[in-house]
Amino acid sequence: MALPPPDPQFVLRGTSAAVHTLHFSCGGPNPDIPLLFSGSENGFIHVWNLKTHRVDTALDGHGRKSVYCVETMGGKDRLLSQGRDQRICLWDLAEGRTSVTDSVFTEHVGFCRCSLLKVAQGRWLMAMAARSLEEVQILELPSKTSVCTLKPEVGAKLGMPMCLKLWQLSCGSQPVLLAGYEDGSVVLWNVSMGKALSQLICHQEPVMSLDFDSEKAKGISGSSEKVLSIWSLNEQQNLQVYKTHKLVNAGISDITIRPDKKILATAGWDHRIRIFGWKKLKPLAVLDYHTATVHCVSFSDHSNPWERLLAAGSKDQRISVWSIYAQT
Repeated sequence: MALPPPDPQFVLRGTSAAVHTLHFSCGGPNPDIPLLFSGSENGFIHVWNLKTHRVDTALDGHGRKSVYCVETMGGKDRLLSQGRDQRICLWDLAEGRTSVTDSVFTEHVGFCRCSLLKVAQGRWLMAMAARSLEEVQILELPSKTSVCTLKPEVGAKLGMPMCLKLWQLSCGSQPVLLAGYEDGSVVLWNVSMGKALSQLICHQEPVMSLDFDSEKAKGISGSSEKVLSIWSLNEQQNLQVYKTHKLVNAGISDITIRPDKKILATAGWDHRIRIFGWKKLKPLAVLDYHTATVHCVSFSDHSNPWERLLAAGSKDQRISVWSIYAQT
């Protein structure tokens, strides 16, 4: 007999608004205070202490406009956030500071989260949807120097970029960008050359979220449809459909593969979180706690596998935190 799905290990309440993004910071030089950052529709970023289950700090830098991306940059004290005020803010939280140290004006009106890639000590690449509807801009941080603008070929009609994932095979190798577009395509870009290497139509609807496993050269994407698309990248840098997985209910707002590449989680419009084995996309669990759309899912970066957590943020203003398949 199958075991019933577990309850959340704990639930975080107090954002007073829908939760759109989550990011853990549990490893690193100060692992004794694991943190979870959340971004809400009311413009606040909450820094949750996972020992006390309370908010340590509430950050307000987006003029009460929805925050839909939060990332740390090499430690708990350097933070990047992106909001509907068309700004990407850089924060310095060291020694209790709560100040925005720099910002980038994106001029983009969609919900496309930016993507970060560390390329050297203290140097990052950031991909973001640009002002011109179909374009993606790549900047270097913290200098904010423009690296390139990725423009689809004339007549390509991809629509707006919806989700982005910067990656590189190994430190020092060429950075590459995977972008999911409004027309259902996933495109692989060579960032250094500023040109598209491959394009694959994965969905009939806009690609809402994607993640990629560079070790297996395999990725996964979801849309408003009832299907997950799994695709791979061959030696010639061509994207090809690997398989598709039919879902019970339509609508995936977020997908994330756990850092150890064993399992993945999806955030559903049907209020549920689904867990799959990454190797064969075997359904492992349906986590049913939330009472509204689940907007985001995130795995913790604990160095000890036993401590690994999964967090989900929902329109119901709650964050559920789960301990599932933690030991490997």
